[in-house]
Amino acid sequence: MNYTDSLLPQKSVSNRVINAALVLGTSWLIAISAQISFNIPFSPVPVTGQTLIILLSGLILGKKMGVAAVGVYLLQGAAGLPFFAGGKSGLAALAGPTGGYLFGFLVGVYVVGLLSELRHNRSIFQAATALVVGNIVIYIFGLVWLARFVGEFQALNLGLYPFLVGDLIKILSGLMIVGGSDTLISRFNSRGINTNM
Repeated sequence: MNYTDSLLPQKSVSNRVINAALVLGTSWLIAISAQISFNIPFSPVPVTGQTLIILLSGLILGKKMGVAAVGVYLLQGAAGLPFFAGGKSGLAALAGPTGGYLFGFLVGVYVVGLLSELRHNRSIFQAATALVVGNIVIYIFGLVWLARFVGEFQALNLGLYPFLVGDLIKILSGLMIVGGSDTLISRFNSRGINTNM
């Protein structure tokens, strides 16, 4: 069960409009978070805020809408909008050293969404597991692709080790956001507010 299941009706025309707006809005949120970035002098991979938004997209929206949001983000960036880290865009950015991370976002958000939907309750441990597994998936895709440019050994030095602490902070931040969402939904439910519409 993902978080939108608690707030949105399952099937209706208006729900489709809301879902489309959520997908598009999330893609823009990913694009904005990608601009919160800085380069590490020795690495072609920048530190960005988008990983947090990607992982939360899967957790909150579920696998289908999460993948749709990331897919729309990638399409907009590939089409020329300055949506990738540092305002980059186009197919060259997808084919460059960081392209594996971008494609890893698609698989990572799917995995997090799948794990989110398999959860029958919303424990912090289960959310943490989903976020960590999703992050690992993104690393796998990113590092395999990066190794084509810098070699296997250097891929770890340039694309993994410098980012571990930052990604841990992002995951902890995500858990705080998720915990706050759970608290709000619980309060609505305890006051008799219908969040299942």
